[in-house]
Amino acid sequence: MKYGIFFGLLFFGQLMWSQDSLRVDREELGYTEAELNEMEGLDVDTIVDGKKHFVKGIPVKDSLNFGHLEDHELAMSIDKKWLEELYSNTLFDTIYKTVSELDFEPVDYPELSTDTLKARLARLNAKTPFNVEYNPSLESVIKRFLKDRRNYFERIMGLSHFYFPMFEAEFDNYDIPLEMKYLSIVESALKPRAKSRVGATGLWQFMFATGKMYGLDVSSYVDERSDPIMSTQSAAAYLSKLYGIFGDWDLALAAYNSGPGNVSKAIRRSGGYTNYWNIRHNLPRETAGYVPAFLATMYIFEYAKEHGFKSERPLFHYFETDTVLVKDMISLDQISETTDVPIEELQFLNPSYKLDIIPKIEGKKYYLRLPRKSIGMFVNNEDSIYSFAKAEFNKREKPLPQFFEADAKVTYRVRSGDYLGRIARKYGVRVSQIKQWNGLRSNNINIGQRLTIYPRKPGNMVSKPTSSNSNKTNASKTQSSDDFKTYVVKEGDSLWSISKKFPGVSVDNIKEWNDISSNNLKPGMKLKIGKG
Repeated sequence: MKYGIFFGLLFFGQLMWSQDSLRVDREELGYTEAELNEMEGLDVDTIVDGKKHFVKGIPVKDSLNFGHLEDHELAMSIDKKWLEELYSNTLFDTIYKTVSELDFEPVDYPELSTDTLKARLARLNAKTPFNVEYNPSLESVIKRFLKDRRNYFERIMGLSHFYFPMFEAEFDNYDIPLEMKYLSIVESALKPRAKSRVGATGLWQFMFATGKMYGLDVSSYVDERSDPIMSTQSAAAYLSKLYGIFGDWDLALAAYNSGPGNVSKAIRRSGGYTNYWNIRHNLPRETAGYVPAFLATMYIFEYAKEHGFKSERPLFHYFETDTVLVKDMISLDQISETTDVPIEELQFLNPSYKLDIIPKIEGKKYYLRLPRKSIGMFVNNEDSIYSFAKAEFNKREKPLPQFFEADAKVTYRVRSGDYLGRIARKYGVRVSQIKQWNGLRSNNINIGQRLTIYPRKPGNMVSKPTSSNSNKTNASKTQSSDDFKTYVVKEGDSLWSISKKFPGVSVDNIKEWNDISSNNLKPGMKLKIGKG
């Protein structure tokens, strides 16, 4: 019997195929009959440059008299559909720490009775394709949010006046439930430049490679994952694919967070259930809290009036802004100076421009979003505005950063003391990616060996950075001991919690400064922290 078991489907930044359990239907791969006969009994060993290499499988004795094993048919079909999409990364490691630590213990909140909550959830369930039926776990999350996060939600409600109309327009184009807009709150708290500890970025928290697959470019000037409209279009396409695979929006949400492989494994382990609440105990911890957090957020927004929430006044409503195609390089401060629009407003409206500079790149179109009242002024005077910008650029002491696509290929020559973890950190990629790009089966590398790398860190690709483009990771290589302070690790500390104690410091910074590759810390360990 030909098996379709895909036990090793993990989406933690790299699609890994298990060598022991994967069986490929070789007839579908286009091999000749002679080649099929020659490969009889062989397993896929590895894939290099798109070519499959086979090795003799290790025989397994049927000592327990299992007879033949059968996989769960639905979960197997999910795996097959997902493999056909050929995506190698997911967006899973983006959920907030508070969500991953939900304990679902009962919360004392007398202002909302269980009977009232049940009635409201029933009304909400009737008008949405999501499963929002009452259960004690969901009640716990809703009451905890109402009790502890009121100020947080009132600030978010203010931002939602700007972002939700654009989300709804894009989701409508993809026939996605409009309530999906609440997912952006769980993912990013409506911060377009939000960046997780593993590099997922933007309102919808796209990992670098996944964003590329959905058309979101990243360069030394622009990160389209932070563009509200472009990233929402990509999120809609991604969610649409997930729904096409699972046929259920709750499961699509779970897959958005933890990857389709983890969801299909949870279906197997539950005995074939396809209701999220029936498989939740088999999902990763952060995903077990992810969908309840989404549903609780939906409830709070839908019943905000009943709970007395008062939205903060928004800086802008979406309809009060418009865009104009940029014809030449210009900076946001130059636009501010010529239009009298405060720089803070321009940064809010144009978050995808990393250096606050809109570049002029052959073959690419970049847009400037302005308050509607300022559009006419800009268009009517654009020739003089661009002339002013060009003259100002020409007077700068330091040249502007060269433009590089962030995935431009480089060749790295291994030096003494190098190991894959160090090289991976240098270029902001994963060890597994370096191994795949170079056909490596182990972590062993040799001095002088040349490795092909597709960097994720634009800063490493810019040869002449301005001071505004310098980053702490690169700067650390030339810093002296006087530029650091010492932090002593305490019980319960993690790299993430330590990074939050020092503004502008990331987990990657701490790893680079201390030449460590893992996240394991021991109380009493001394860490170097840059003084900034």
